[in-house]
Amino acid sequence: MSVAPDALAEIQADFSRDWLRLCEDAKRGALPAPSDRRFASAAWMTNAQHALIAHAYLLSARAMTRMVDAAQVSEPVRERLRFSIMQWVDALSPANFLAFNPDAQQSIVETAGKALTAGMSNLLNDLQRGRISQTDETQFEIGVNVATTPGQVVYENRLMQLIQYAPTTGTVHQRPLVVVPPNINKYYILDLQPGNSFVRHAVEQGHTVFIVSWRNPVPADNDGVDTATWDDYLDEAVLQALAVAADVTGQPQVNALGFCVGGTMLASALALAHARGEHPAASLTLLTSLLDFHDTGVLKVFVDEGHALLRDHQLGRGGLMPARDLATTFSFLRPNELVWNYVVGNYLKGQTPPPFDLLFWNADSTNLPGPFFAWYFRNMYLENNLKVAGRTQARGVPLDLTRLDLPAYLFGSREDHIVPWTSAYASTQLLRGPKRFVLGASGHIAGVVNPPARKKRSYWVGADGAALPGDPNAWLAEAVEHPGSWWTDWAQWLGTQAGPQVRARSKLGNARHRPIEPAPGRYVKVRAV
Repeated sequence: MSVAPDALAEIQADFSRDWLRLCEDAKRGALPAPSDRRFASAAWMTNAQHALIAHAYLLSARAMTRMVDAAQVSEPVRERLRFSIMQWVDALSPANFLAFNPDAQQSIVETAGKALTAGMSNLLNDLQRGRISQTDETQFEIGVNVATTPGQVVYENRLMQLIQYAPTTGTVHQRPLVVVPPNINKYYILDLQPGNSFVRHAVEQGHTVFIVSWRNPVPADNDGVDTATWDDYLDEAVLQALAVAADVTGQPQVNALGFCVGGTMLASALALAHARGEHPAASLTLLTSLLDFHDTGVLKVFVDEGHALLRDHQLGRGGLMPARDLATTFSFLRPNELVWNYVVGNYLKGQTPPPFDLLFWNADSTNLPGPFFAWYFRNMYLENNLKVAGRTQARGVPLDLTRLDLPAYLFGSREDHIVPWTSAYASTQLLRGPKRFVLGASGHIAGVVNPPARKKRSYWVGADGAALPGDPNAWLAEAVEHPGSWWTDWAQWLGTQAGPQVRARSKLGNARHRPIEPAPGRYVKVRAV
């Protein structure tokens, strides 16, 4: 890596000038409070030495970032350099070390050493757990205060359980809703607590809701789940879920919703069904899902042929992709928020993180069958095969997303770092049916889980009947912002796809698919090991 001499000289000159200014300000006792929230505590400013350390760190971090920006390398290499530098810079923050963190030192003094003892206990507990605690997990129990919407498991196989939820209205729409969540995490991100449950909201809107609860395979399993493939998930899980829901409700078609990876699987499964001459879904909702993997955001720093070959070799014929590896990767996409923030709070200050349902879910990751993951990584993230008609196959059948002509509701989150909203928007150029694209505020999870009652955030929609141009920014320039939750917009749209109202049935399942156990079922309670 090289930096043009003139650019390097400018960076060095700016660094030297700013450093001298900091030193002069420190001598005069006039250092301003750092703008970075890691140094927001008053303890950083009560001692000029600590204040200077914080400013020197931030100055060095800016210089290193500028050097990466000025490096004479290809853009993919620059992205990897930027990611690597971010990891090192964030890890070396003086706030992360007891010797340099006056706020942590002060907490130890004020608690007569109890904070230090508690911090060591927290560290030992997390070492045993194998991960950093982000919330007080003792405050949550699946089926007790998260994943509590009443229902029954009406079907299960080696890959999933299918939950049918009990109606809360006297009448329901004739056509049911089947939800396919991502299998990289547990389904209850969409059914956290009553006040923020997407599932409960859909039930209250008069829909008969089914959701897929994915099996969390563990090393002790001996039924071959560790050899499950992408094809198996499409055929045995997604399409089977749609078929069971249709059979239970006596409807020829269902409304189908996929979230994140679940949306990718759902669209692929519908393409497989279409190629067979089957049309199990009357409408399609995709939430922060990728069909075109041209831009995968920050995750692209992990994508190359070498990594794909490694996963092919390790997992292509069997084995498990560990949940711990996946969780660590996603945490280090935002290291200050999801790693070092808790290192400081849990270990240096001896604090117990407050209970937060979303972070409890975030820590409850799932293992994935190796062949599924290896195929998905290569064909989607590396080669972007799904968007090209016929390049991807399932069960030996070529898939063509452009032949899907059912009505589609497509949602992206504006600050999403996992599925950039412009990539979620790219699905509008692949699907051929009537489409509605909605852009929500916030990120990958908080943008989706935004109940109307909280009156938070906003969303953007285009004019009714307006074309969806190829350029997402051209769409955004004409879109109108609305306050509150996109859930209300989606509920209105889905209501037009769900058929007439009929009397709700008190009994769940049917003669062929009798209730197996109450929701949330066994599968969701299996923890990754």
